[in-house]
Amino acid sequence: MHDDRTLVEARLRRVLDERIRPAVYPESVPLDVAVWHAPGEPVPVAEGLAADVEPVTVGSRWGAPWGTSWFRVTGTVPEAWAGRTVEAVLDLGFDENMPGFQCEGLVYRPDGTPVKGLNPRNQWVRIGAPVQGGEEVRLHVEAASNPVVMDYRPFTPTPLGDLETAGSDPQYTLTRMDLAVLDETVWHLVTDLEVLGELMAELPVDSPRRWEILRAVERALDAVDLQDVGGTAERARSRLTDVLAAPAVPSAHRISAVGHAHIDSAWLWPLRETVRKVARTAANMTALLDDEPDFVFAMSQAQQWAWVKEHRPEVWARVKKAVAEGRFVPAGGMWVESDTNMPGSEAMARQFVHGKRFFLDEFGVENDEAWLPDTFGFAAGLPQIIKAAGSRYLLTQKISWSRTNRFPHHTFRWEGIDGTRIFTHFPPVDTYNCSMRGAEIAHAVRNFKDKGAARHSLAPTGWGDGGGGTTREMVAKAARLRDLEGSATVTWETPSAFFAKAEAENPEPPVWVGELYLELHRATLTSQAGTKQGNRRSEHLLREAELWAATAAVRTGFPYPYADLDRIWKTVLLHQFHDILPGSSIAWVHREARATYARVADELGGIIDAAQRALAGEGSVPLLFNAAPHTRSGVPAGGARPAEMSGRTTRAERPDGGHVLDNGLLRVGVDARGLVDSALDLAAGRETIAPGRTGNLLQLHQDLPNMWDAWDVDEFYRNTVTDLTDADEVTPGDDGVTVRIVRTFGASRVTQVLSLPPGEKRLVVDTEVDWHETEKFLKLAFPLDLHTDRYASETQFGHFFRPTHTNTSWEAAKFEACNHRFVHLQEPDWGVAVVNDGTYGHDVTRAVRGDGGTTTTVRVSLLRAPRFPDPETDQGVHRFRHALVPGASIGDAVREGWRVNLPERRLHGAGEVAPLVTVDRDSVVVTAVKLADDGSGDVVVRFHEAHGARAHATLTAGFPLAGVEVTDLLERPLADTAPPTVDDGRITVRLRPFELTTLRLKRA
Repeated sequence: MHDDRTLVEARLRRVLDERIRPAVYPESVPLDVAVWHAPGEPVPVAEGLAADVEPVTVGSRWGAPWGTSWFRVTGTVPEAWAGRTVEAVLDLGFDENMPGFQCEGLVYRPDGTPVKGLNPRNQWVRIGAPVQGGEEVRLHVEAASNPVVMDYRPFTPTPLGDLETAGSDPQYTLTRMDLAVLDETVWHLVTDLEVLGELMAELPVDSPRRWEILRAVERALDAVDLQDVGGTAERARSRLTDVLAAPAVPSAHRISAVGHAHIDSAWLWPLRETVRKVARTAANMTALLDDEPDFVFAMSQAQQWAWVKEHRPEVWARVKKAVAEGRFVPAGGMWVESDTNMPGSEAMARQFVHGKRFFLDEFGVENDEAWLPDTFGFAAGLPQIIKAAGSRYLLTQKISWSRTNRFPHHTFRWEGIDGTRIFTHFPPVDTYNCSMRGAEIAHAVRNFKDKGAARHSLAPTGWGDGGGGTTREMVAKAARLRDLEGSATVTWETPSAFFAKAEAENPEPPVWVGELYLELHRATLTSQAGTKQGNRRSEHLLREAELWAATAAVRTGFPYPYADLDRIWKTVLLHQFHDILPGSSIAWVHREARATYARVADELGGIIDAAQRALAGEGSVPLLFNAAPHTRSGVPAGGARPAEMSGRTTRAERPDGGHVLDNGLLRVGVDARGLVDSALDLAAGRETIAPGRTGNLLQLHQDLPNMWDAWDVDEFYRNTVTDLTDADEVTPGDDGVTVRIVRTFGASRVTQVLSLPPGEKRLVVDTEVDWHETEKFLKLAFPLDLHTDRYASETQFGHFFRPTHTNTSWEAAKFEACNHRFVHLQEPDWGVAVVNDGTYGHDVTRAVRGDGGTTTTVRVSLLRAPRFPDPETDQGVHRFRHALVPGASIGDAVREGWRVNLPERRLHGAGEVAPLVTVDRDSVVVTAVKLADDGSGDVVVRFHEAHGARAHATLTAGFPLAGVEVTDLLERPLADTAPPTVDDGRITVRLRPFELTTLRLKRA
């Protein structure tokens, strides 16, 4: 037989595009359209429905950036259409290639009942099937003219990312507003041919199945009368029956399709627009569930569910009904799909506490899985947090974006820092926006790395990022792929059903130990410094507010602010979403975030002050309140008393114009350029700074990544560097015992103050940068005279180690990494810590000197200046605090990290305030002291072993105990865990390295 394959395939493409798809709507009549443009922010539905409208025609421009227009469409179904299926086709000016990234709408009936959402891949509204002739049609569309921020030429700087700079030019052209007859037979023929054509293209050319499909498609095309597609569509479909009925082979890969719409809680749109995106998507998905009995839809992020409940009660009622039927599924059990690298220990725990509790309270649903398809890498402390929340599984897709190394598994157990293992799945379809295309299904099969051990994977199916969800076309394709020869089988399933099957078929999968590092988007650890500092500050203020409010409640009857703390926690957790905290959202998002963090700080400051005053009482005794988990200045952790001061600091001038700071523990040399050329640990007689090098060195790099400006820093940035060694001023500080340094470069100015606190072995570096650079990267370097092949980075509830060398491509790819409050480097008998109060990105490199010694350089990432999506990223004044701690053990690093993030609070009172709880081992760090969320008055204490060793400690309650329970993060008793030993208020605990424990202390 002659090879006519390409001829038939080309024929299929043209006939589908030019004849069959246009015949889906064979008849149409225009609707009458009128519009009201809301003058400001979105208005309530009732106001939009009642607004005075003016006529508008198809072809008109509409929609200022971020505006809302209310369209009213009216018409009459022609009598001749009686008994047929009729739809309104409403094209607001969509580009079908941009679902979720441009204008969208939500359709309402005149009584305010939501019907469904409109988006580029979902432009229809069912009027009737069958319809009555003469039926009046009246619909209202709340249309959002969200501008296209990331266009076909992505990463181009644009003012459209903020309402304040976006202008008022109309963004869209009204394209189609029609009533149309839907020819369902033609619609099904389109789906048949798409499924077979896409499958055929993925099969080997020499596969018999490919040629069977080709011949069947050819016969179907022969059966189509191109001048009467509707009249011949059924005949054409009959030619495809046999090839569509051929069952999959028994060994076919099995795909669990989960209806999905990954909706970024903010990204190229502000938070307020996400509220509406979620409502549109939820309305769409509940409507699709009504039409498709096999379909299942899962939605994560409890915050988004809460938005629907608060802002769209009519949609919420439909969602609740679908949840009760088990088909609209709460997923993930987190408040938002957060970043997991940067959130602190308690914040990461509270993501699960608030997310799971919302789904339990609203629906009685307990989530087994963490659902994080788009998060930019996963911290090594996360597995035990997932387990402590009562969950068992993790799903993500993002690691497939890594540029250097291909991850070796799709299903595996992920082991965290404490040894906890979580069953984890990476969908081999490599997208969280699967649309059931043949190429996607075939890629999942070919790509699946666990062949032989397993044959089951998950496909999150639906348009996401900006929402929209699954379409009826995707459902129709999945139905044909349920059992089709040559393809993987596709079944709609819930996430929990998939994980149960996957774990049963592969109970002992491979194990991956340590962080799941994304070899991409490394600059998210630095972009938008103000957002990151706001997060860090909020986390520590929340710790203080809970600690002092709980202590005051138990001691004085202070009214514990349950509702306020719950609301503030949810606000902070929302802003840890994986495009807010990482700094990859538009300017509007970060402008609002900075204002939100300021309000949070004010409110938490008020709670802290009120609680401390209640504890202190009236008096003149000077008290230091210590919220850190270690004794400070003689004040116990969680208590207050007069501070014990020791030692003094001196400053002397050097002949070369430099300065020497000395506090008897550490002697620091500062040269005439304001660079640290010596940091001598006096007790150890050990120099910290590498010979011939200087610390406190600011370094400036050119920084224009190949793409993803706010997200990425590419390794070639290191090829060019400017050391900022010229100083305008190097002078004594106002107090006489510090050194003040001023530098200018480009359009920017840096002011630093170097200080040695009395009685403490640390050099504090306070840096203020008035930053006006673009596409630059600012680092702060400390070259250390220290030989080590690894270093420790703090992560949630502990720390983990990264190599300082680049032996393999896996190690070389980690050229920018995340830490929380400290990094720590150590030789067997001596170490150094670098601690911070609000930065996350850093790099560590090593070099061997001519004298044979090793210089290990720690560089802290301070600021970037990408121009997309926020063209003014980080412009303005920023303040940072870092400390260099020579002679530090890992315990010192932990303690100093807490110290720099929890400034001392002082006020006068009647006398000492005893801690609510104490722990007798520094290695056991208390991360939370609070009252139980259920309002019982019980005290909840969360702690972990922080040094990486076993610990035997005694926790003492400062109040009478009626009992102690070990609980999960949601403060529920762990049935399989024996209660600890309790003796006269003293609780004995034994912890594994990095083990996390939550105790509920019942008050007598």
